[in-house]
Amino acid sequence: MNRDVNMRRRFIGRHLMVKGRYVDLILEGKKTLTIRLGIVKPRYEEIIIHGGGRPIAKVKITRVYHKRIRELGDEDAIKDGFKNREELINELKKIYENISDDDWVTLIEFKIIQRLDQLSQEHPYMGLEPADLARLGLRYLSNELSPEERKILLDLTRTNSIRATSYRLFGGIEKRHLVQRVLRKVLNKLKDKGLIKR
Repeated sequence: MNRDVNMRRRFIGRHLMVKGRYVDLILEGKKTLTIRLGIVKPRYEEIIIHGGGRPIAKVKITRVYHKRIRELGDEDAIKDGFKNREELINELKKIYENISDDDWVTLIEFKIIQRLDQLSQEHPYMGLEPADLARLGLRYLSNELSPEERKILLDLTRTNSIRATSYRLFGGIEKRHLVQRVLRKVLNKLKDKGLIKR
């Protein structure tokens, strides 16, 4: 059976998960690439990387390309935080059972735009964009939010604007304090849970 024909194309949305052991390598700039089995297409240029059960960084995807396993080299391994190709291949075999040299992988290179472990108290919402804070709230706090709060956050993920969301949901900007209140609640809960740090 031809493996290429059956290789499903997958997509990455606004969030990318990595193993907890890679968090420090990413934050130190030693891991600037992630490899995923199959043909993977990021839907967005900017995404949030999560590892160890928390968000760690907002990144910009700088390059996406595809190789067969047999084509991976030491340069790919080093960008992915490994010493050499052999170490990388051993790790891929642990993660993906039954991979072969003919399997396609997607290499996604990225650079950090904002570390989420170094946020500033001096900026509104600790320097997080309203849409990013809304996305984190929906991802980590959804069960703790009312339907109205989830609706506000969902709209913020589309507008990235407190004013625009206030206008769209409440008919004018004079009700923006309702949107701001939800964002403050989300920020405080994320801090209380240790998901984002000062």
